[in-house]
Amino acid sequence: MRPAELNPLFAAITDLPGVGGKLGNLFARLLGSEEGGGPLVIDLLWHLPTGVIDRRHRPPLGEARAGEIATLRVSVAAHHPPPPGRSRTPYRIYCHDETGDLAIVFFNARRDWIERTLPVGATRWVSGRLDDYGGHLQMAHPDFIVAEADLDRIPPIEPVYRRTDGLTGGAITRAVAAALERLPEVPEWQEENWRNSHGWPGFADALRRVHRPALPEDATPESLAWSRLAYDELLAGQLALALVRGHLRRARGTPRIGDGSRRSRIIAALPFELTGAQRRVISEIEQDLARPERMLRMLQGDVGSGKTLVGLLAMATTSEAGAQSALMAPTELLTRQHYRTIQPLAEAAGLSVAVLSGREKGKEREAVLASAAAGDVDILVGTHALFQSGVAFRELGLVVVDEQHRFGVHQRLALASKGQAVDMLVMTATPIPRTLLLTHYGDMDSSQLTDKPAGRQPVQTRTVSAERLEEVVGAVRRAVDGGEQVYWVCPLVEESEALEVTSAETRFAELKTIFGERIGLIHGRMSGPDKDAAMARFLSGDIRVLVATTVIEVGVDVPDATIMVIENAERFGLAQLHQLRGRVGRGARASHCLLLYRGPLGETARARLAILRESDDGFRIAEEDLRLRGGGEVLGTRQSGMPDFAVARPEAHLKLVEAARDDARLILDRDPRLEGPRGRALRHLLYLFRRDSAMQLVAAG
Repeated sequence: MRPAELNPLFAAITDLPGVGGKLGNLFARLLGSEEGGGPLVIDLLWHLPTGVIDRRHRPPLGEARAGEIATLRVSVAAHHPPPPGRSRTPYRIYCHDETGDLAIVFFNARRDWIERTLPVGATRWVSGRLDDYGGHLQMAHPDFIVAEADLDRIPPIEPVYRRTDGLTGGAITRAVAAALERLPEVPEWQEENWRNSHGWPGFADALRRVHRPALPEDATPESLAWSRLAYDELLAGQLALALVRGHLRRARGTPRIGDGSRRSRIIAALPFELTGAQRRVISEIEQDLARPERMLRMLQGDVGSGKTLVGLLAMATTSEAGAQSALMAPTELLTRQHYRTIQPLAEAAGLSVAVLSGREKGKEREAVLASAAAGDVDILVGTHALFQSGVAFRELGLVVVDEQHRFGVHQRLALASKGQAVDMLVMTATPIPRTLLLTHYGDMDSSQLTDKPAGRQPVQTRTVSAERLEEVVGAVRRAVDGGEQVYWVCPLVEESEALEVTSAETRFAELKTIFGERIGLIHGRMSGPDKDAAMARFLSGDIRVLVATTVIEVGVDVPDATIMVIENAERFGLAQLHQLRGRVGRGARASHCLLLYRGPLGETARARLAILRESDDGFRIAEEDLRLRGGGEVLGTRQSGMPDFAVARPEAHLKLVEAARDDARLILDRDPRLEGPRGRALRHLLYLFRRDSAMQLVAAG
């Protein structure tokens, strides 16, 4: 049960004074909606300022300068409304003090309101940005106009918030002030020595300082108050992950120990030797499978490092121990490729493999489902269709999830629930920096494949201005005539009026006049069979140039493809560019990646392309991606499996992640059910950061 003192924070935002239905809808658009209702008061408190306006500058008019924000004491001298019929002419109010003059300007404002607010002869304080108009000082639409007695209504430091259309900064500020009034006194969950060593304030005081800054730096992520709240969020996340991990680990099952017979046949059928990294990771997985606790392991491997083979050998071990495996991939395309890759090796080892996706219908689907339920299928490969209610296994022992970041935690757990204490191996070709690994996947052990398989060719990467497009087309033509194959990637499927980028459909139409029947097109809006047909023709060599969107980003393996052209490369994420580049360099020939960009490049885009030129180390690239883009987008696009932070900012707070992880482990070692004084305080923290599901695990023991 949520502590009763927190209930005021979990009321609907429309319970706040002045926030009715219309404003509530605008706040819902700004903050997002809870399932079954609009945003809550706590959501507003986590909507922290993006900056401040410093209104402390109060010069006499003679010293005020255009371009600065100033708070000025003026006497109202005269009104000059626009002439009749000239509504576009501004309404001017002339003011002065002992040192100079100021014109206050309004466009399309009501005359009666202006006359009431700035009566001739009155003294007023006005605050806003000053401009120069014909050599005279003016202020258009002041942010504040108050009488002398109400000067305290102008905040010296005004927080600025991210807004949505129709929602003013004033409305957000007033709602936040009302929300702060509801802050209860909560027990301190941070250790006193730790908090004092950082000089951090208490929880409620920290929230007030960030929302009501006394100094501009109070509303920055580096401030003591914000840093305290960031650590709270990181600690809540680490504590929740540790509780989930402990709960899953407690689900005991039969140790799965194979005799090596099927693994040895797979290895004997390989046309190459396993890398040292593959052997090490296979050993780690075999040790996990042999234990009585569930395996929860993430396998990180750079593009082409041989993750699928490691997954297959883990599934072979599971089969030797008498259980079935499921391999889940995010797309039809990748699912079919996995099936094609593992089928001949599995067959050599006597393993039965079937595929299940949205495309299998009728009797074909029923036959696969019946085989899986009867235990006749050793390995079932599929998309998210695998965790639908109609899919059952005789004994599911291992789930292998490919491209882990494409799936949310709930989807992983839904598949794992189809067996008793199912072991789980999740794989990603996007190397994740250690700090993000701890933050988002702290419930898992981690292995890395750092070696490239023998025979992998280094890919020469060059940046090329889009103005040299004809040269690039000529180079592609020569390569195709020489027997090579080419990917040509565009960011959009079809033309967009809003963006100056070339679409896949447009580029395909233009290049078809050059390459004729040797060119194909593939994108996400095509049907599964059409995508498979295009890919099959490219694999067979009938198509020499494949124009595509990022649908080919992961998993697609064409050994004869030696050139990757990426148009509008400045619009792609760094990790995504690295993934795309990994589609070439898989055969014996030298390979090239051409990054076509449209100038002028911004600083971040320039740095991104420079890193791609310099390095093919996915782990270094991931660290640079984190530095350039922040944690929310380290995988190229925001993914369902990567939760955003409400408070913590990667550029300022990642150094706190390891401390939060160690703290969470220590807490649960001492008080696994959170029943002691600090444990009870930490229950408040878990609720405040919406980690309620972890509380259910505490209740369940």
